[in-house]
Amino acid sequence: MPGYKNPFPTVDLIIEIKGQDGSPGFILIKRKNPPYGWALPGGFVDYGETLERAAVREAKEETSLDVELITQFHTYSNPGRDPRCHTISTIFIARAKGRPKAQDDATEIGIFKAENVPRPLAFDHEKILADYFRSKKKAKEVTRRP
Repeated sequence: MPGYKNPFPTVDLIIEIKGQDGSPGFILIKRKNPPYGWALPGGFVDYGETLERAAVREAKEETSLDVELITQFHTYSNPGRDPRCHTISTIFIARAKGRPKAQDDATEIGIFKAENVPRPLAFDHEKILADYFRSKKKAKEVTRRP
């Protein structure tokens, strides 16, 4: 449709992985390009590509890891979530093994826990991680009930 603008679909991943000490954590990358800061691995969905395929591709491009998608977590659509343009991001929770390596849009990479999340975080990734930690806590509480 001429003159009609659509938001751009993106994907981001919360990649659960064991750190060097064997304890569970998740991967963040430090962005090479604006907006700068630490971020979940992810990016734009290519035309003709499924969200799932885009998530697997972006994880490989930015972390060098092959991931297993576990679940679709949530979709974030606030028009101001990305200062470059209006994006809608579907977040996946994934698992990976191995040592991540910063590639593509990443200058650094790390495995973090809720207690040591680096700042600043890019986009709305602070909110996404807060929602993720809250959902993990809630799941643990439900599991502990008799």
